[in-house]
Amino acid sequence: MIQIIAGRQGKGKTKQLLDKVNAEIKAAHGNIVYLDKSSKHMYELNNKIRLIDVSEFDLQNGDEFMGFICGLISQDHDLEQMYLDNFLKIAKLEDCDIEAALARLEEIGDKYSVTFVLGISLDASELPETAKSKVIVSL
Repeated sequence: MIQIIAGRQGKGKTKQLLDKVNAEIKAAHGNIVYLDKSSKHMYELNNKIRLIDVSEFDLQNGDEFMGFICGLISQDHDLEQMYLDNFLKIAKLEDCDIEAALARLEEIGDKYSVTFVLGISLDASELPETAKSKVIVSL
């Protein structure tokens, strides 16, 4: 399953993601991973949440990012949720059509029972039609 927090840069998506992930850890039965473009929010996350600074890995495009996601899932069979802050930037999808990437994430999530929560720097109206129903917060 995919959930999207959409809004232009500076609207508060990261705060929404941090609040949601910190609330979810209390009820989670499995592990939660938070992917970001830096480790800046390390101290704002509950210590049970694994923070991964994606910029430390030399990912060149969206396909490599999907492989990275699959690698994380393969190493943690208890992985329940993944939070992806700055999704377009960390997935190398800025100025790209994101419909195929979202479909691929949906497939991966369904196959491995992982929920993806994405912070996307676009207005909800700018998202592909298939993604609009997945928006949980629009800023």
